[in-house]
Parts: sequence; structure tokens; C-alpha cells
Amino acid sequence: MSSSFNSSAGLNSLEMEITDHISEIERRINERENLIQACLSEPERFSRIKREWQDLSTRYSTENTKPRLYGKVFGVKDIFHVEGFETRAGSRLPAGALTGAEAVSVRKLKEAGALLLGKTVTTEFAYFAPGPTRNPHNPEHTPGGSSSGSAAAVAAGFCDLALGTQTIGSIIRPAAFCGVIGFKPSYGRSSAEGVIPLSPSLDHVGFFSTDISLAAQCAEVLLSDWNFPKIDRIPILGIPTGPYLASASPEGLVHFENMKELLTKSGYELHLVPVMDDYAAIRRQNDMVLSAEAAHVHAAWFGKYEKLYAQKTAELIRRGGKITENDLQNARQSCAQLKTNLREAMEKNGIDLWIAPSAPGAAPRGLESTGDPIMNLPWTQAGLPVLNLPAGTNSTGLPLGLQLIGKWSEDEALLYWAESIAKVVAQG
Repeated sequence: MSSSFNSSAGLNSLEMEITDHISEIERRINERENLIQACLSEPERFSRIKREWQDLSTRYSTENTKPRLYGKVFGVKDIFHVEGFETRAGSRLPAGALTGAEAVSVRKLKEAGALLLGKTVTTEFAYFAPGPTRNPHNPEHTPGGSSSGSAAAVAAGFCDLALGTQTIGSIIRPAAFCGVIGFKPSYGRSSAEGVIPLSPSLDHVGFFSTDISLAAQCAEVLLSDWNFPKIDRIPILGIPTGPYLASASPEGLVHFENMKELLTKSGYELHLVPVMDDYAAIRRQNDMVLSAEAAHVHAAWFGKYEKLYAQKTAELIRRGGKITENDLQNARQSCAQLKTNLREAMEKNGIDLWIAPSAPGAAPRGLESTGDPIMNLPWTQAGLPVLNLPAGTNSTGLPLGLQLIGKWSEDEALLYWAESIAKVVAQG
């Protein structure tokens, strides 16, 4: 560490706090990254970060008002293009084939005063072929996917925020497995420009954070037309009963019952609402859209580099290539119908938020699978805003989560209500 970075001369308390925080992140990464493997290698990482921090603090040294995310450190899933960094997307394809302008979301965080930690590990092209990342709570267990490195980096204290994407369950599931906040905005409210797509109709750009307050600040930076609400009541919560909820494991269902009991005792009104009675059909429609769109996205790359793709990704692309345009359009219409059905169910029953398990249970043992996104799939398919709240641990100390789902484009209300709910479910 350079003496100029170590020196506190001329720094106010905020600058000293951020300087110490960067040093602590460096210590944590030196101590644990070899085991967790959340980040892509960068030999001079902290020389760059310290230089960028000094430039940032100098730029704002005479201003009383700092940018919204001043001095916060953020990681970036390696399907986002970042100026000065290669994009490999967790694949063996040559970096020269995966170039593009810096992602809008990355640029917005930088403009808000956040400092770039670097790239984080992703599954191959944000699908199911896992990378090397391990769960910080137990390295014998998966951190989830596809935003595995981003979730693990926040959980390990390597950064305050990390960008991720969700096409099925790639933010909420790893957030639950790693015990951090995960936020997937309403479809279209955060820009996907500069991000390698998997399925453009289903892809959402979101993030992980250490707490709800920081999540709200980050959302204000990333989301379009942000307008934080003034609400003077607690929300009415809906329980989506039926085959969807039955998809959780016995462990997950017992934990969910405990969450319901905690919320009821804290004064929340819960309504049982039967929805998604043909959940198997919803899953088939989702796979059809994802497969067909992935095949289209990867057509040129796959034609040239097929042998470099992992088996799981290659199978997805081949399956998608067999889907007709008519079948794809019908599946897309079914996705839109699901959104309508869920909205009508909320309106009919006076529901403000749905609640559900964030994953079937805790993170599975082993690294060959990233876990099942079955509890996240319909909310992503409907484009609704979703938040994972850390909600205690199981008997072996692995994190469990509670999933909050809001109305489309009412992300602000979801984050507002989440702050109070988070305090309740943290007791779990």
C-alpha cells in the first residue's frame, strides 16, 4: 500500500472511513479469495482502485454534496462490458468475439461515485454451466447461479454492491444462498444495454447489496423514472398457494411457515390466494422462450465456436434452434398472460406484495449444480420486481431467504416496505 494512500493528512472523516474500508476489502480478498473465487483475476487490482479513489476524492474535495454512491465498491458480473476489461462471460470463447461498449448500468454506478472492484464470476453466458465460485458460508456448497461471483463477493465483504442479471432466478437464488440482499427490478426499468443477453424477453439487470438502505440508493441510480413513495400503512401480503408453493423443499416450507408466523405476530395481514394452478405449463413456456431466444443470440458464435461451449449451454442452444417462430410467439403471449393473471389476483384480493421462499431450501452441497430456480421463475417471467431478504439460517448455518414480489413498475413501494419486513424476518 502506498504511503500516500495510508496517510490521513488532509482527509475528513468520510474520506478516512472510505480509505479504511478499501484497505479492509483488500485484506479480506487477500485472506479468502483463493478459496471463494468470486472475482476474475486482476494483478494490480488495488493499485488501480486506490488510484481511482484518490482521483474521485480530489474531484469532490471542495463540494459538500457527494454523489449518491460515493466511495461504495461494486463488482460486475462478467457478462457486462466494462471499459478497460475483457468480457469472457464465463466461457472459453476468445475475448475478441465478445466486445462491446461499456454497460449503461456500469457507467451509472461510476457516475454516482462508486468504485469498481472488478469483474465477478458468472456461469457460462449466464446459464447453468457453473464457474469455480464457492459459497462463503460453506465452501462445499454452491453460491447459486448465474450471478455466483457477484453474490459471493458481497457476502464475503469484498464489495458493497455487485451487478447481476436474472433470466430465471440468477439474482434472487444466489442472494438467498449467500445471505445477502438481491434485487431484480421490473422488466425494462434498468438498462440491459452493454450486457451480453441470454433471453432478451426475460433478462433483467439487477444487483446485490449489503442492506436495504444501500439497495434503495442503488435502485435510485439504476432505475428509470425513480420516485420514492410516501406510504403510511403496512402492506397486505399474499401467499401464492398451489403447485408453485409446493415446489419448495420440506425444509423450505417449514422455514416459510415460520416467516408467516413472525409476520402475523408483527401485525401483517396475510391472504392465501390460489394462483398458477398449471405451473408445469408456465415452466414449459418459460423454457421455450429462453431456449429459442438463446439460440438466436448465439447463432453466429455457436456456428463458429460450437466446440468451445459447455455441454449444458450447447444443449440449450440446440433445443432452441428447433422451436418454430409460431410456438415462440405463443409462449411469449403466455408470459404476458401470466403477468395479467397475477395482477388481477393481487387486485381482487387487495394484495400489495406476494411473499414466497426465495429458493426450494438452503444452498445444495457440491459445485456441479447452482441449484433450482423454480421458486423464482414465474415472477421473472411476469417481469415483476422481486427482492430477496436474508431470513435466518438452517440447522447447519446456511442462509435462507424470503422473496418479496411487488406490482409491476412499483419497485419503489417494494423497497420501501421491505425495510420494515427485513427487520421482522431477520429473526428467523
